Amino acid sequence: MGAWNLKPDEIEARSFAIIDQEAGEHGFGPEEWSVVRRMIHTSADFDYVKNVRIQARALESGKAALKGGARIVTDTRMAQMGIPLRRLEPFGASVQCLMDDHRVAEQARKNGTTRAVAAVDLAVENGPPEIFVIGNAPTALFRLMEHIQAGRAAPALVVGLPVGFVNAAESKEALAGLDIPHITALGRKGGSNVAASVINALAELCLEESVR
Repeated sequence: MGAWNLKPDEIEARSFAIIDQEAGEHGFGPEEWSVVRRMIHTSADFDYVKNVRIQARALESGKAALKGGARIVTDTRMAQMGIPLRRLEPFGASVQCLMDDHRVAEQARKNGTTRAVAAVDLAVENGPPEIFVIGNAPTALFRLMEHIQAGRAAPALVVGLPVGFVNAAESKEALAGLDIPHITALGRKGGSNVAASVINALAELCLEESVR
């Protein structure tokens, strides 16, 4: 069977080496590849090599926000839990999900929307967070884009990776067409775990820069 009881750091290093080898030429810069490689590591899906879109200002804007103690809002608890506080605490950054907030349920019932839409509205009303991480609900991403286009929000980074068959691809295509700092992946694929991995990759880049 060979060696299997490996330490976490060794597993990650071996995984990254396999990804680097199997991905081949990809055209991403070193920092961009750090993000895409972690997305692949999280999902074991090499389609991200060709599907990911990273807006020109996204990495620098996202890193600056994290280093400045960004407030991050996610659309699911899974995405929130997928971003360990140990990665954020060195910068004073935080992550929250508003889906369980009683005000969200009330607003959704009152306005006849999904809770994901109501959660985005509440986040914007509370003072727009610097980073939005959307890995599940296309409705949340569409609503966020409405707020941005109306001038009610100007996030430093939008990680838009909703997954699924209804409006997921359409929402990400719309995001890719906006000139705002964003990271997305065209098509149906995505998910809370992949969205969280983008923030983890950016946090690792920030930590590396802080010790240089």
